[in-house]
Amino acid sequence: MTSTEQQPATYVYGIVPADVMTNRETRGVGDPPGQVSIVRVGDVAALVSEVVTDRPLGKPEDLTAHANILDTTAAEMPVLPMRFGAVLASRDAVAEELLREHHDEFVNALHELEGKAEYVVKGRYQQDAILEEVLAESEDAAQLREAVATKPEDGARNDRIALGELIYNGLAAKRDADTRRVIAELESLGVEIAPLDPTHDEDAVHVACLANLSAQSDVESLVGRFADEWEGRVNMKLLGPLAPYEFVVTERQE
Repeated sequence: MTSTEQQPATYVYGIVPADVMTNRETRGVGDPPGQVSIVRVGDVAALVSEVVTDRPLGKPEDLTAHANILDTTAAEMPVLPMRFGAVLASRDAVAEELLREHHDEFVNALHELEGKAEYVVKGRYQQDAILEEVLAESEDAAQLREAVATKPEDGARNDRIALGELIYNGLAAKRDADTRRVIAELESLGVEIAPLDPTHDEDAVHVACLANLSAQSDVESLVGRFADEWEGRVNMKLLGPLAPYEFVVTERQE
């Protein structure tokens, strides 16, 4: 090896109980993808793989590998997810600077997550249906739509802008009301809630919850009830079990 070649660094996916076992076939981030292994200290361990430091991470394949490893683990045991891109100099650095230094707080956090995982409830409005709903409930919007339809294009510019603002505000109000309904129903299941920012203008609901794995069927049933009630209005989707990204994120990064 020449002096210009760099030693591989250690990429950290998450913190887990020390009795974890990994599949030797599991591959992580990097090009080529590194084999996922374990660094143990006391009652905790880190899921890690080697990465070369002269190639940037961040390809879609890296992001997918990072999430898949954590989400697959979360379905089996508690896991504290590291943010994407957490790299330390070596396995020894993971052991000493991360696991040993924060051992007790990791143990406590893992205990709190025992038997739990994150689920994300997503709903997106069907454009035509929600537009008609907003217009039907606003006399001003209906008048503006008529004005836009009957005036010449140049003469309807201000009306078109005003109509767009009314529709935007109407959608925001609908989103707020629908999200509050879903949150209230989720809270009745005894789960922890983390409202998430919309990812699209037509998002109706975007909420994460931390629930017992044993309660997954209850969460699925709740989402199914909303899907039936809002058929033709909102497309509902449930993601999970996932690592608890919105509830526990370790801050240690290099």
